[in-house]
Amino acid sequence: MPTWRAPGSGRGGVVNPSTAQATVIVDELVRNDVRHVVVCPGSRNAALAMAVHQAADEGRLTLHVRIDERSAGFLALGLSKASGRPAAVACTSGTAAANLHPAVLEAHHSGIGLLMITADRPPELHGTGANQTIDQRGLFGSAAVAVEFPVAERRAGQNQVWRGLVCRAVAQAETGRPVQVNVPFREPLVPTFEPRWPEPLAGRQDGLRWTTSAAPVTMAGSRVDFPLPARTLMVFGSGREDRARAAATVAASAGWPAVAEPTSRAAALSGGANVLRCGALLLAAGELPEPMRPAAVVVVGRPTLSRGVRGLMGRAPVYGIGDHPQWTDPQYVATHVRGWLDLDDMARVDGVDPEWSSAWRHADAAAVNAIEKLLGEQEWPTGLRLAMDVMESLPAGASLFLGSSNPVRDIDLVADPRSDVTIHANRGVAGIDGNVSTATGMALAGDGPAYALIGDLTLLHDLNGLLIGPPEQRPNLTLIVHNDDGGGIFTLLEQGAAEYKHSFERVFGTPHGADIEALCRGYRVDHVHAESSADLRTALAPGRGLKVVEVRSNRALLRDLHARLRAAVTEAALR
Repeated sequence: MPTWRAPGSGRGGVVNPSTAQATVIVDELVRNDVRHVVVCPGSRNAALAMAVHQAADEGRLTLHVRIDERSAGFLALGLSKASGRPAAVACTSGTAAANLHPAVLEAHHSGIGLLMITADRPPELHGTGANQTIDQRGLFGSAAVAVEFPVAERRAGQNQVWRGLVCRAVAQAETGRPVQVNVPFREPLVPTFEPRWPEPLAGRQDGLRWTTSAAPVTMAGSRVDFPLPARTLMVFGSGREDRARAAATVAASAGWPAVAEPTSRAAALSGGANVLRCGALLLAAGELPEPMRPAAVVVVGRPTLSRGVRGLMGRAPVYGIGDHPQWTDPQYVATHVRGWLDLDDMARVDGVDPEWSSAWRHADAAAVNAIEKLLGEQEWPTGLRLAMDVMESLPAGASLFLGSSNPVRDIDLVADPRSDVTIHANRGVAGIDGNVSTATGMALAGDGPAYALIGDLTLLHDLNGLLIGPPEQRPNLTLIVHNDDGGGIFTLLEQGAAEYKHSFERVFGTPHGADIEALCRGYRVDHVHAESSADLRTALAPGRGLKVVEVRSNRALLRDLHARLRAAVTEAALR
């Protein structure tokens, strides 16, 4: 790593308070292993932008520049997800900072560490009608930890304060929390010729953090014992991979079948769990026959996709494995909650029941045959068949981001689980906001080929995620856009029933008629229209750069197809 040069140490002492503070902040971020910083152009954050640019020139971090703060926030979120380290996004004051709020909420509810460095006006400008000035202190409320910086001044004793505050912010982000670092800057905002700075501004020797903190340790006496019946079904939702793998090892040893949402399938499979391909469909298809009725349900993480899973959790004792005291239990049915599950817990499993696992495996196999027969009879494409084809076509080692509406649910219902494909999705708040930008961050921070399966409204909602300037690093990302001209997911909900037909199309269906190919052309992004399964497989071959693969379908057929799918699974697997 190149040696950091304190501002003002060179010829002429080119440093002022804002420049000194910004340069120290960026240096300490690097020392705290913040590898990616997204910068949005602005005036009040000029000192930060220039300091980040210098650090990037020296090879100390990776700089990404975006002109849309909302997109930039989700790009940083995607970088954090894929890299496993908190990324930072820096912006100017006013509504620029407010545009980070959707990404902050998603990070908060997903447990993703994220740093928002919001430049602010100094205190004397607040309440005066000064341009681009709002109250940014604690702007994101309970969704983010707030770290407030003092205004930099030309005096000694500030270096350790600035560095210590950065360390506090990163330590909070490393626990999976978004952190707002609010920094008020006084003019001048760019380097100027000033007297030499009154104190050394270097950090610790050997590139160390100013303050190193350790994660809290779980006390050995805090374990909670509870009985684990042999006829237990394990449900994996989104959450920490280490906990999912540990719990999967227990499920494999106990012979428990597992229903795993897409974001947790790779971890569950790598832990040896018997992950059912059609678990969500089996639970949604009707009353379970007696040999398949669980005596208990162990929930790992945060399941959000399936009404069948939620219904199951109301009919059997539920054991939650989650973050205490913020455990997942929206129905208030959990009987026990703890923070982990590992092989030590096997002593509390009431034996192994081979017939229990066998009954679920046979039902799953029958359901697979039923869906493949039904979907094979449909004209290509449907969203369900697209989900199957995408999962089958991805190369080993790929990363796949799933849009928050039908794509993640289609994968959940019918796609064959794969341990060699890493799946990401914004399941914290489950909105479509920022999905393109999050997928871009995932691709930029990852190693292998990257893909995203999203809907047309999801693309249009974050179209500026395609706006990447010529100097910027472009992701190797293929966006598969399922275009059914509107909100297909609402077709499957209550408002999609025939009796609400009069109001449905305008206020829920929301057809847009957008020409996606023309939009891609305007953003200088390659576009391919896949008209067959073979076209899709060809388009998904690993390549360089950013590409959109558009697949068009008719959402008017969606509700009937899903009804027939549930009926086919019920007939084949549950009777």
